[in-house]
Amino acid sequence: MQRALRIYGEVLRLVRRLPADSRPYYAKYARENFVNYREVDANDSAALDELFLRAYNHSLWVLNKYTVDQAAASKLKEICGGS
Repeated sequence: MQRALRIYGEVLRLVRRLPADSRPYYAKYARENFVNYREVDANDSAALDELFLRAYNHSLWVLNKYTVDQAAASKLKEICGGS
């Protein structure tokens, strides 16, 4: 749970780097996704790792869409375990 909260917080920090008019949409999108997956078994590390990696990859996609440097997601990569 603690790791998921750290990832969520980092995703919201990345949302702040987006253009002001797109921030509310992506903040809401991130929250909805984290809420939707709260039912995942906390003991299933493979499923959690897959979800966290998906969060990282999707964050990169959004950053690229708005031409924000991917290096901004380095902390998220570290938390998610992305390679």
